[in-house]
Amino acid sequence: MPTYRLHYFPESGNSYKLALMLTLCGERFEPVWTDFAGGVTRTPEWRRDVNEMGEIPVLEVDGERRTQTAPILLQLAKQYGRFGGETEQEQFELLRWLFWDNHKLTGYMATYRYYRAFTPTPDQHVLKHFQPAARRLPVDSRSAHAEQRLCHRRTADHRRYFHDGLSALSRRRNRI
Repeated sequence: MPTYRLHYFPESGNSYKLALMLTLCGERFEPVWTDFAGGVTRTPEWRRDVNEMGEIPVLEVDGERRTQTAPILLQLAKQYGRFGGETEQEQFELLRWLFWDNHKLTGYMATYRYYRAFTPTPDQHVLKHFQPAARRLPVDSRSAHAEQRLCHRRTADHRRYFHDGLSALSRRRNRI
């Protein structure tokens, strides 16, 4: 049974994705809060000792550090036989949505949120650049479509696992 440590900060959507995936797979992990706003991920020590890319989240698996959310999610899906797609078409759909998330959703939303929330005096020109892109994202319709495509055969099980996982994650976060 692997031992997991998740270096995270609460506002990170990518940290949440990994915490949710581990929870839905029934795995426990040690949360390692990281002072992202304080700049710890930009220090030479962080890059040397934790993540050379200077990013968060970082998932340690038995002491080995893994970075970049999408490949970690894919690896966990394969390892636990969950959420990875059973057919070649389902696997294609999974990759398609992961790439969409990385390029269209997280790329814009995280950058906008970072400049809006974590900079002492946000540059209004930067915010204006990212805000329209963030508003153009039809997240509700795309999320509904993704759920329908990826879970068409197991909708009831998916909803049960999703809600059970969120409840477990919520209970875990309340203990932190």
